[in-house]
Order: sequence, then C-alpha cells, then structure tokens
Amino acid sequence: MYQIAACNAKKFTEWLKSRGGVALWRSADLSRPGQTCWTPAKTEDGKDYAKPGWMYESKPEKVVTDAHEFEVCFDKEVKRFHVAVRMGSQGFSLKLTDASSARVHKEVEKAGEGAYYEFDYNDYKNCVILAPDKTIPLTEYKED
Repeated sequence: MYQIAACNAKKFTEWLKSRGGVALWRSADLSRPGQTCWTPAKTEDGKDYAKPGWMYESKPEKVVTDAHEFEVCFDKEVKRFHVAVRMGSQGFSLKLTDASSARVHKEVEKAGEGAYYEFDYNDYKNCVILAPDKTIPLTEYKED
C-alpha cells in the first residue's frame, strides 16, 4: 500500500483513469538514496512518460494501475515555532542555526512516527511540525 498526500489524490485518480496508471521512479543519484517520484504512466497522447529528471533510473520501478493500492494520508499540524537562520558558508543560502536545527529534530521526534517538518517563511521564519492524522483508501476519497 502506498500513501499519498491529500493534495495529490485528485491528480493520482485522474492518472489512474486516463493516463495508464501511476509510475514510481527511483533515484539513481547516489546523493539521494531512496528518493522516489511519481508521474503518470503515459503522456496525454498515449506515449510512455519519459523519466522525470536525470537523477532517476531510465525506466519506472513499477506502474500502479489499481486505485486500491493507494491510501490518502491527511496530516495535522502538531507545532509551529520561530527558528533562527544564518547565512550559509558561501553566502548564497540560509541555514538553520545549530540551536534551531537541534530543536527541529527534537520536536519531530517528539511528534512521533511519520512526523516531518516544513518551513513557513511567508510572514515569519517558522518551522511547522506535521504528523499523520488519518488515512483513507483512495477509492473512498472525496474532494471537499
């Protein structure tokens, strides 16, 4: 069973119905071990979908054609807090300070299995901790 984010459920349903299924691509880039990517199996004109980038293997690992193999995962916000950032060593990027980085990792661990973090830099430099809340089969998903 593959879990997908609720924001992707509509797209996956469309691909299953009209694009020959959903293709799972595995990264061949040694600096990104285990990374995967989903694409439609076919283009809109019925040709096999080309690999999504140079770092992926030349053929998909699997093409899933059954909606029963997917479940939609809904996440909940567990915590939101301000983080401090600093300039990267080359001066071109922002990085978390050591203290902020340690706090992020501590809060993710505290939130439980499957928890992860995102950054919300719209108004403030916030870290948002998210965790799985519930899952439902893709076949039962209804967009609200």
